[in-house]
Amino acid sequence: MRTVIFDLDGTLADTSADLLAAANAAFDLAGHGAPLAADDALTAFLGGRAMLRLGATRLGLGWDEEEISRRYPVLLEAYDGAIDTHTRLYPGALDAVQALRSDGIAVGICTNKPDHLAEKLLQRLGVRDLFGVMVGANTLAVRKPDPAPLFHAISGVGGDPSRAVLIGDTETDRRTGRAANVPVVLVTFGPEGAGVTRLEPEGLLHDYATLRSVVAPFVDRV
Repeated sequence: MRTVIFDLDGTLADTSADLLAAANAAFDLAGHGAPLAADDALTAFLGGRAMLRLGATRLGLGWDEEEISRRYPVLLEAYDGAIDTHTRLYPGALDAVQALRSDGIAVGICTNKPDHLAEKLLQRLGVRDLFGVMVGANTLAVRKPDPAPLFHAISGVGGDPSRAVLIGDTETDRRTGRAANVPVVLVTFGPEGAGVTRLEPEGLLHDYATLRSVVAPFVDRV
């Protein structure tokens, strides 16, 4: 089975504004204001703890990893309560996924977002039913860049790793593909833009209108 697996944040949807708002809410509740801004989007796509580390450093708080972990649930609760205020699918993403399905290609999600939040966001965006599987941060005991979640996603839609490709936006996705020996296509419309070329992925996606042609060399192999 030909298979395309998608990362979620920064790949299918621009979630950065809502993620940053949740992190700022965690700082504000602790009496520290809102240290993160829109241009911190790249950090947002590295996860909640990364945002807390950046904000704490910026504020000179000296939080260690134990304190970061203690504050993390506060961020998650804030995000859960306002998960889709600003989040939108990237232009053309919906049509591109539907076109893959119409062509008989299996599609799934492999994200480091906590499972319940990923499921909730996909439902809110109205696209959950398009994906045959959703593998999140706590589906397995490990997460990306460990290859196990990607293999789990591929097998979950009846796919074959030799005819699969991962669509992502960060170094984490690139490392996951290398570990799994699965080609990776990185989007250039995420927060790092064309800077993802430094990661030397097997492919680049500049516009969802070209997705089918970009993944063809990987999924159409015989």
